[in-house]
Amino acid sequence: MNSPYILYSDGKGNIFEDTTLYVTGRTGWEAVPIPEDEWIELPDGGSLYELPGRRGIGIDVATGEMRLCEKGWAVAAFIPPAHTGLYIAAYETADDAPTLPLFCYTAAGWLNEKTYVPAVRIERDIRQENKGFDDAKVKEGVSHLLEAYPHNRLVKHLADNCALTYHCPAARNYFMGRWECPIPTSPACNANCIGCISFQPEEETIVSTQDRLQFKPSAAEIVEFTVPHLETAPYPIVSFGQGCEGEPLLMWETIREAITEIRKHTKKGSININTNGSKPDAVEKLMQAGLNSIRVSTNSAREEIYTKYYQPNNYQFADIVESLRVVRKHGGWASINYFVFPGMTDSVDEYEALRELIKSTDLSMIQWRNFNIDPDWYLGKMNIGDTGEYLGMRQLMVLLHEEFPKVKFGYFNPPSERMVNYDKDFAH
Repeated sequence: MNSPYILYSDGKGNIFEDTTLYVTGRTGWEAVPIPEDEWIELPDGGSLYELPGRRGIGIDVATGEMRLCEKGWAVAAFIPPAHTGLYIAAYETADDAPTLPLFCYTAAGWLNEKTYVPAVRIERDIRQENKGFDDAKVKEGVSHLLEAYPHNRLVKHLADNCALTYHCPAARNYFMGRWECPIPTSPACNANCIGCISFQPEEETIVSTQDRLQFKPSAAEIVEFTVPHLETAPYPIVSFGQGCEGEPLLMWETIREAITEIRKHTKKGSININTNGSKPDAVEKLMQAGLNSIRVSTNSAREEIYTKYYQPNNYQFADIVESLRVVRKHGGWASINYFVFPGMTDSVDEYEALRELIKSTDLSMIQWRNFNIDPDWYLGKMNIGDTGEYLGMRQLMVLLHEEFPKVKFGYFNPPSERMVNYDKDFAH
């Protein structure tokens, strides 16, 4: 057998392999063996976490039976952007275990002096490759652009908060003068997502991973730094809607004004919005102004699962579907930012709902994003005790690709050049 061995932590930052146990993966609530052809070496930029209060579940090398690794805490992997995990780390959680912070928890194992994870590279784009970032160039770009735009609050926010404090890849790319430029716009939101990364209630057991934008930028501030980016960056794209803000469609009038003004100055590049899709009428207005693409975030293609997680205010699931339709009606590129949770995302019920969503919206792309959330906490908050029959993430992708070959698979918003000639079909 060529499966990796389970990993455990001693609680002091040291990680070891236990060669008496093969590692298993989790799908829904279940621990299962992982097929040998679904392992890849942990990509550059990946890292390992210890999971306090949790014991990893492995397969005994001698007996083939499942049992706990009692030598230390369970271990999971963070896999970097462009890769989608196929199984969550499998473990048993103690009653007093702390809630895990908002990261992804992919299964991980050790074999032949290397760390392996069950994952697939879903995206060829190198825009967030770890080796592609140069801290010196980022800091040089920050100094240069803060000097160029001394009164622009957005540039200062992107510099101080996003690039230098949180090391946001999109912000770092902006200050290196390339590719996708983020435009946080809205301090408010009309959803109460369970796993929100920029706002959590004080009584909650987790904390947000970053602070939310505290002001409403003007159209002039947006135009000032985005037009030069579109004019000079390679494969340029500017994107409203970032992790450090609320819902950008609540600021749609400002965004429309900004898009109109941007397009007076340049026709280069593409303009995108990352959104919950809650206001299709606003999306219509933005498409008329010159918006090129939309990415609507969802944890599910099923209304009941979506609503439990997003807890929307004054909108419903039908609105996000209509927003996707509106963009396609205008000839734009419509993606979903699809939060992958093995066992739920690849359940038979979810598969059927996703098929209907694709057909009813003429969807352009699925961005298969790893779900940053404590698996037990998420399923508990959602009150889900049985995730149902599942297909397996690889099988789900294969089936969808075969039925909908025109729907692209990826991880990032494509620039306009790539929309015309998307250079990678899903390989299976």
